Amino acid sequence: MSLNGKVVLITGGSKGIGRATAERVAADGASVVINYLSDSKAANEVVSQIGADRALAVQADASKIADMEKLVAAAVDRFGKIDVLMPNAGLMRMHDLAHTSETDFDQHFNLNVKGPLFLAQKAVAHMPSSGGRVIFVSSGLATSSSVQPGHLLYAATKGAVEQMVRTLAKELAPRGITVNAVAPGPTATELFYNGKSEQMVEALKRQSPFARLGEPAEIAGVVAFLAGEESKWVSGQTLRVNGANMV
Repeated sequence: MSLNGKVVLITGGSKGIGRATAERVAADGASVVINYLSDSKAANEVVSQIGADRALAVQADASKIADMEKLVAAAVDRFGKIDVLMPNAGLMRMHDLAHTSETDFDQHFNLNVKGPLFLAQKAVAHMPSSGGRVIFVSSGLATSSSVQPGHLLYAATKGAVEQMVRTLAKELAPRGITVNAVAPGPTATELFYNGKSEQMVEALKRQSPFARLGEPAEIAGVVAFLAGEESKWVSGQTLRVNGANMV
């Protein structure tokens, strides 16, 4: 699979699934814009690994529209276009209904829903007339019948993301831009482990037919497929990655 000549912009690109995706698409030939919030060391490590000629790290808060405008401008200034957009940055804190505050709600929806929507709005103006890709990130929790109360806000935001995929796919199809999402099951990332006990993690492993967590690189492989030419007839879809463990 070749992504030679493509420019891929990834929010939350310094860690977890975002970092694994940056490394994978770069290995496939793409240039990569790696957005990070605060960990400049991790972001610069990814740039160094890929090579400064094909990678750029940009600090920006992925929940703020002004910062997303800055991020898109930096990408276009450096590489001239954006072929593939992956709004990957996300927040998952464990709150049930009784312990959810307005601040919790705003933080989750600002980063997981508002940021990706307006980043897409800003980025698609710089996508080529055909072959552009928008790849959102959902979660197996959005459709899981075993979702736990603590995932209330996170699951709600990912439900919103999946509806954005369905509607934006129709809106952007006339421009030759596909819109899809990946929805990982439990994956070994910092975001996943946050707020979970060892017992909870082990229980989630046992729910998987593979008896383990997914690895970021395994999700990155699916994103690479969606980013490439082979996926040009796939749009409006949410690809559930190891979703069997979330039934």
